Amino acid sequence: MKRSTWVGCFFMSVLLSNHVLADETPSSEIPTVEKDFVNVIHKFDKSKIIAQFGEPATADDVKIKDSDKVVASIWHYHFINTTADGTYYETTELDFIDDKVVMVVFLNNDGSEGNNGGNKYEMPGVKPEL
Repeated sequence: MKRSTWVGCFFMSVLLSNHVLADETPSSEIPTVEKDFVNVIHKFDKSKIIAQFGEPATADDVKIKDSDKVVASIWHYHFINTTADGTYYETTELDFIDDKVVMVVFLNNDGSEGNNGGNKYEMPGVKPEL
């Protein structure tokens, strides 16, 4: 095989492997350690989140006026996420637009006090259509 052909095949395989890795679907299990959770949660829809963690402890939905269509939601789960050292956050708040997580907030309270002392993460590049 000529060198130029081999080099062309090499670069094509690198491009294809990078494309496949970028489009890889998330594994079926959502990690629970804070940073790992934040890095992947936006790849999962509501049904997959419920399949792993069950129904949220609380859920507030925002609907379009005169419609039953839910366009945004705030869900609270209790004791599902940990810090890197294994300490549990009392509450994890997931903020959705449509079916995608756009923000995660880890709270050291039951969620009724708001974001006092919690860690807040916006999902990178997630801008669902309304």
